[in-house]
Amino acid sequence: MEPIDLVRRLADGNPHSGERLARAFGVSRAAVWKQMAKLKEWELEIHAVRGSGYRLSRSLDLLDVDALVARCAQHCAAPIERIEVFPALESTNRRLLGGPVPRPGALSACLAEYQTAGRGRHGRRWHAPFGAGLCLSVAWQFAETPPDLAALTLAAGVAIRRAVRQTAGVDVALKWPNDLVWDDRKLGGILVELSGEAQGGCHVVIGLGLNVSMPRELLASVCDWTRGAADLAEASGSEPSRTVLAADAVAALGELLASYSRSGFAPYHREWLAADYLGGKSIRFGPGTLGIARGIDADGALRVETPEGALRRVISGDVSVRPAV
Repeated sequence: MEPIDLVRRLADGNPHSGERLARAFGVSRAAVWKQMAKLKEWELEIHAVRGSGYRLSRSLDLLDVDALVARCAQHCAAPIERIEVFPALESTNRRLLGGPVPRPGALSACLAEYQTAGRGRHGRRWHAPFGAGLCLSVAWQFAETPPDLAALTLAAGVAIRRAVRQTAGVDVALKWPNDLVWDDRKLGGILVELSGEAQGGCHVVIGLGLNVSMPRELLASVCDWTRGAADLAEASGSEPSRTVLAADAVAALGELLASYSRSGFAPYHREWLAADYLGGKSIRFGPGTLGIARGIDADGALRVETPEGALRRVISGDVSVRPAV
């Protein structure tokens, strides 16, 4: 019996007696209790109900690996070299960066129900309880480094926005350079990492962290935004299938990567502007610099109007919205 086998039994949120669990897995009740400790390491809250057994504090919509692979194969424009799904992993990005590089023109994907060291930009931790969000990454090998590589993060935001709208019916705003926003709250983020290869090629990994159905008490504290975080269950009024959402996200990123060497950021520029969360807002960027966000250039640079009326291009750094006064 592996810990994930026990999670699958408990995923419905109903009580399950230790005796029946032990009998189902052909182990002792002590062995079941021992595996419960592992589930707590995954931040799963387990209640021991006298006379009834064990139950999780919330039901879980676990990823269906077979359905995920089948939907990806059906909808992904690029050939899929491999898809890996883990109960727990340090980081899906790290797994793909350290693993075999996919052949040019093929996609590799990695997903985890729970990450112990999920990261955002500048090494910030991305935290989501077990089975409450999407932790996924895709890897791609460009035969030659595309000229619009700097804007790939923005294009990935548009691709994920399309997938979320298709699966959950939610229109997501995009905050430069890599945040997904709903109701002025952080819904998710994208992290693009790369390593150079011989003959001018480029190994790219695109990571996505997306809140799907988070415990309510966690949303206010999971990030440092003024209004906290949001999830798709609240935004859509129901809980979208994590399996369908994950497959559609992989397919959307596969379509992006398969065409990016030819078309670059241009097909995504207008849609990004239409979803621009910062547009027209007073912002703070760099070391205390103020301005008004005025969209992005064709290469993905942020356009900022300074207090003196000049337009400035910002190509990297943190940006925050100034609170109304």
